[in-house]
Amino acid sequence: MAQAEVPYAAVPRGSTDGRVHFSDELHESDADIEDNGLFEHRETMEVADNDTLYYGMSLGTRRRMRKGRVFWATVVCLVVVSVVGIFWLYFDGINWMQRSKKRNVILMVSDGFGPASETMARNFVQQVQGLPVGYQSPLDEILVGSSRTRSSDSLVTDSAAGATAFSCRMKSYNGAIGVDPERAPCGTVLEAAKLQRNMATGLVVTSRITHATPGAFSAHTTHRDMEDLIAEYQIGNYSLGPMVDLMFGGGRCHFEPGPHVNSCRTDARDLLSEARTRGFRTLESRSDFDALDAHSAQSLPLLGTFAPSHMDYEIDRDPAQQPSLAEMTNKALGILSAATKNTNAGFFLMIEGSRIDMAAHTNDPAAHVREIIAYWDAISAVRAYVDAHPDTVLISVSDHETGGFSVAKQLGTEYPEYLWDPFALEPVKHSIEFISSKLLGQAADSAKQYEFVRDTVFPKWMGIKDATHAEILAVAQEAESVQLRQLLSTAISDRAQLGWATHGHSAVDVNLYAYGKDAHLLRGNHENTDIGDFIVQALGLNLEQVTSLIKNDKVVQDTPAVKQTWMGRRDLDAPEHHPHMH
Repeated sequence: MAQAEVPYAAVPRGSTDGRVHFSDELHESDADIEDNGLFEHRETMEVADNDTLYYGMSLGTRRRMRKGRVFWATVVCLVVVSVVGIFWLYFDGINWMQRSKKRNVILMVSDGFGPASETMARNFVQQVQGLPVGYQSPLDEILVGSSRTRSSDSLVTDSAAGATAFSCRMKSYNGAIGVDPERAPCGTVLEAAKLQRNMATGLVVTSRITHATPGAFSAHTTHRDMEDLIAEYQIGNYSLGPMVDLMFGGGRCHFEPGPHVNSCRTDARDLLSEARTRGFRTLESRSDFDALDAHSAQSLPLLGTFAPSHMDYEIDRDPAQQPSLAEMTNKALGILSAATKNTNAGFFLMIEGSRIDMAAHTNDPAAHVREIIAYWDAISAVRAYVDAHPDTVLISVSDHETGGFSVAKQLGTEYPEYLWDPFALEPVKHSIEFISSKLLGQAADSAKQYEFVRDTVFPKWMGIKDATHAEILAVAQEAESVQLRQLLSTAISDRAQLGWATHGHSAVDVNLYAYGKDAHLLRGNHENTDIGDFIVQALGLNLEQVTSLIKNDKVVQDTPAVKQTWMGRRDLDAPEHHPHMH
């Protein structure tokens, strides 16, 4: 019987012709094979036995082993790929996936706005407008938790350290602008959003654009008073170049060369001209603002400074001269949306209701409540934007509370009434800042000053019809700004029965609000640095990488900083804001 041809040529030890020779003598008979019952044909058995003799195992066994090896090799490959994938996701993959998705983050900071202020404003609107008792403000509807406010060196923070906690997600000392406790620059979420995700960026405020909160997102100085240097950072005069695409607010005086009647710089640099050289379009008036196309990205980068120092309080604002916070917010949203319309980048926008804080520093309840309502208007505008753009998240939080404000005041030694009167604030037409500046600007004529206070200040500007002779005389004769403001504050606050514990800040927790994508992650009580963590995680940012890039940038102003006095005087008529104007 012919032997089956073996389909492979194995060369065993001692072979002379390069092939293995098998013999029929290996099997006693065909019957042995047939009785085996394993194979139908001898030829098949020949091959099977050849394999068995040479490999020490049958063909079926080898096939089963081969399948086993393939199976286990597949399992090992899957395990390796899974482990590598997990490490990639942990170290960079999550960031990559986040960066590949379009996200807009809008952080709104209600400077100096505490829980009692929200209650007061809600009561005021509900009572004065005759709304149902269950009325909720635009913020009440999106309350998710609270934020703790301490800085690295005090239980009572200032705005600079408070904003640095948001921007660098780290605690730093009071006065720090984008620097760590060792006074070294720390990368901010705004810078990282621009560098790492190519996002459009913006700052919208009612203070000077160089003030503590906007400064902490866009600059790095060892003290908040170095606003000349902050302005230089904001137009891109550092290693990263221009990082802020849009800036709306006040503070033009820190961009104009000094000494000049409209400048508060302590050097002769003309930063407006430098900004234009770097490609910025500069705006300085309401007409400039109105002419700006809200749906065009062609105007970026933008620097809009609509007042020499802080913008006017809402209660004093002339709509023909200055835009409101809500108007600036809407225009910023339109421009940044247009700039990112055909990209996967999105934008980061920080909006601050800056002067909520300043009204509380002055203990001015009428200006305070109007600033809060103006902030609510901006909140409503942003919430409408979020509704139309579900890839957006709004976070609203305060850096701290100001004034130790309470919706109660004991007026005498007897047990107090359980009252506060929102209607005492309704007829007030101007802020204490405005009124005090007018009184201090009057000629030194005691009789005329008395008449002015009696006939104009109390009844027409403050809505007080029952002012006593002692109140009128004290206001008319006071020539010191801080004391004058205290007299005016007492007159309004006593009648409304609203209390103030300080002209500075307090350590109370502040409300935390969020709306839109992943807002639920902010539920509960948080450290202020958690706000920065949330933004970093939402956008997949690496602040440490930015920090390494700016570690050698200047953090101390070359010229002397204009030192601000105590917080109650950080307003327009205070001479430290206009050193060349007085």
